[in-house]
Amino acid sequence: MSDGYYYTSKKSDDICPDVCGQDSPTTLSMSRLRCMLRGLDLKALIFLVVFVPMFIVGAYLHGQKITYFLRPLWQSPPKPFIEITHYYHENVPMEDICKLHGWEVREYPRRVFDAVLFSNEVDMLKIRWKELYPYITQFVLLESNSTFTGLPKLHNFALNRDQFKFIEPRLAYGNIAGRDKKGENPFFEEAYQRVALDQLLRLAGIEDDDLLIMSDVDEIPNAHTINLLRWCDDIPHVLHLHLKNYLYSFEFQIKHRSWRASVHRYQSGKTRYAHYRQSDYILADAGWHCSFCFRHISDFIFKMKAYSHSDRVRFSHYLNPTRIQDVICKGADLYDMLPEEYTFKDIIGNMGPIPHSYSAIDLPSYLFENPDKYKYLLPGNCKRENG
Repeated sequence: MSDGYYYTSKKSDDICPDVCGQDSPTTLSMSRLRCMLRGLDLKALIFLVVFVPMFIVGAYLHGQKITYFLRPLWQSPPKPFIEITHYYHENVPMEDICKLHGWEVREYPRRVFDAVLFSNEVDMLKIRWKELYPYITQFVLLESNSTFTGLPKLHNFALNRDQFKFIEPRLAYGNIAGRDKKGENPFFEEAYQRVALDQLLRLAGIEDDDLLIMSDVDEIPNAHTINLLRWCDDIPHVLHLHLKNYLYSFEFQIKHRSWRASVHRYQSGKTRYAHYRQSDYILADAGWHCSFCFRHISDFIFKMKAYSHSDRVRFSHYLNPTRIQDVICKGADLYDMLPEEYTFKDIIGNMGPIPHSYSAIDLPSYLFENPDKYKYLLPGNCKRENG
């Protein structure tokens, strides 16, 4: 105290100086909080209380969409394929068809091995093998007692083997136990099973220059494509197949190409069974890829949890049967994802449900031979059985 002024050691408050000098610490703290809020701009307060939480929730719910939409900023498109024009007509001799491709016709056709890893796609496997049957030397199938994600599963092919008596004399079948490593990247288990398939191929008797079809069960080369490649000389050692791409059935055709299926001229010690890009060459219009083309809703749920991209099931309601049925009939995305494209133009242009197609021209012939059995795969029949 000097010259009539009161001195205090407490720090003064520039916003609310009247708070200072309060006796109770609790009262002092609450008062300071009120003063701080009084000093904030109203717009800033609304932003903090409303928009920041909304941003956090939105990023959680739609973070995957944001990442896919911004894909052109962080990932460049892959090197384009060298497209090989595909010539075919049922009334033109094979010698002339080979020459149209720039190849010579062989004196006798190559042997052809069709090798697949099998999970539960019984209908698609039968459609595939009925399509390819006339030209396949050996059908090779491997199945495991677990999925790529480590979920236990039945040996579904063994349980349905009676449906495939027509290929029994030409079948090399094997099964293996899964590695049972929970939480591991599913692609490790997938790679393990593909190595086992390599071993099964050797046991099946594959030799140098035999043709080997590498594709998933639902990636079906058309029969005349395989007949062309087995009869023509000088074809590339590895040739990818451009397949028409469908989702849920042959009613919903996707714009972007399916290219992972491939045909190899087998080379001992070099050829390895894989499902990624292995060549720059691709043959146009060589078959069909029908992804998630299941009869039963339960099969949709199983695959969503079982295959290598199971991390896309970000919320439990994605597996709701009613939702899945609604998504199928709309031609929408099971995972509520944006298109996997490399330019903003393609992403925006392909957003939304897939347009319905009412064309059933040039599909696997076995569908038309058994329309009642496979009605769910034809246009206009989106309803699925519960299973």
